[in-house]
Amino acid sequence: MNTKILLAASLVAVFTIGLYAEDAIAFAQYMGNVGSEGETGSYTLEEALEIQRRRIESAEANPASGSGTPYLDASGVIGASVIAGAVFGGVAGAFFIRGRSGKYAAMGRG
Repeated sequence: MNTKILLAASLVAVFTIGLYAEDAIAFAQYMGNVGSEGETGSYTLEEALEIQRRRIESAEANPASGSGTPYLDASGVIGASVIAGAVFGGVAGAFFIRGRSGKYAAMGRG
């Protein structure tokens, strides 16, 4: 493919993405529903602090419940890492084994 056409298409894509990215508006977090006058809804800061205090007390009262992150589960951190390592390790092992034999393997190596 012609390098100039590829470069021009890339520049057009970058500028187009930049043009549309300006239209995206980021809204700050707010507590509850904000009214037309800017007043906070029913979920106030005091209520949020109370809910968080209850969560901490519940976690301290039930230490066996843990953090909720299933590390050894297949959908958890370690389980997913082991599964991904097994898959990619199997593919890499297959490539290494196939690479030792065949048309382009060095003579005398099996």
